[in-house]
Amino acid sequence: MLVALWGLDAASVAPNRIVESTGYPLWQALGWPAAGLATLLWGAMAALAAYPARYRYPALLALGTLLLVLLPFGLMLAAQRLISADMPQARLSLGPASWVMLFVLSLCLVELRLTMGLTRSRMALLLAGVAGVWWLCAALWLEPLALVQEFQARSALFYRALGEHLALVGIAVSASVVLGVATALLIRRFNASQSAAFAVLNFLQTVPSLALFGLLLAPLAWLGANVEWLAALGVSGIGWTPALLALTVYSLLPVVRNTCVALEAVNPAVLDAASGMGMRPIQRFWQVRLPLALPVLLEGVRITTVQAIGLTAVAALIGAGGLGDFIFQGLGQAAMDMVLLGALPIIAMALVADMLLGALADHFRRGDAP
Repeated sequence: MLVALWGLDAASVAPNRIVESTGYPLWQALGWPAAGLATLLWGAMAALAAYPARYRYPALLALGTLLLVLLPFGLMLAAQRLISADMPQARLSLGPASWVMLFVLSLCLVELRLTMGLTRSRMALLLAGVAGVWWLCAALWLEPLALVQEFQARSALFYRALGEHLALVGIAVSASVVLGVATALLIRRFNASQSAAFAVLNFLQTVPSLALFGLLLAPLAWLGANVEWLAALGVSGIGWTPALLALTVYSLLPVVRNTCVALEAVNPAVLDAASGMGMRPIQRFWQVRLPLALPVLLEGVRITTVQAIGLTAVAALIGAGGLGDFIFQGLGQAAMDMVLLGALPIIAMALVADMLLGALADHFRRGDAP
């Protein structure tokens, strides 16, 4: 990281959206005092990491969090130094060194969470505080930042795309959970069908998303043209219909697999004890087997949700909307900041979903442990 910090550009400035940007190294972007402070903090992290000990991990976590909090203030300082008053259309962007710093700090935080045994909920609170500082700085003092300018120019479209993205993910995951749990119960009921069912699900999982969209286009277009009630619902070869079907199909395998594993992993002795207490089979399922299987089942929902959040971006190619619109428009216009406007919220949503569902699974797992 120290090599990247001094060998790559920390920030770049473009006079407007069209002109190519010019990169600036750390000492030019921040000045020597701030560059020295950043180097000192990273050197302290390197020194602590070189001689790891249990008591040094909180110091590493504090330094990593401090560097994340200081990043927007560094961008504010860079904007003040590099953008003059006669450049009203100038745009400031993060340089390669800044992105490498974010990547390395993310790896450090993941490693520290695992090493220190921090719960997902505590790490989520920590990251929420960092995100709050970033949002406050972006809203009040970082108007020259190119990403902020892209958002301000398309705020209404952004919120609509965000709503579409969340709706597609929510409906697809809900449908996959219902269908996946029902499929898992049928597989357990008719054990001979297990191999065939998983073979089909594994095959569907290997089909590329764009290919699946293409395969769904013709039959859905025919149904929308020939079945009146489907046409009234808006079913067609493009749009939300093929996107929801494809996302649901891709989400089935993790749910079915985890549900089967969760239900089979319940201790038979516990079920025998429930039978000895006079519970009927349906009572054993709802009051004993399902609560004990819930943590593993939630892990399947977590995997499905994170996967669906990412795959929904591709649905923009068939007119389903969502944040993928910004990604593909930005690629078409060679505007990387517009790409980031669509990609960064998707990454944030995936991380939030992973932490929340993981914390929920841990909560039920701790509750079941006694």
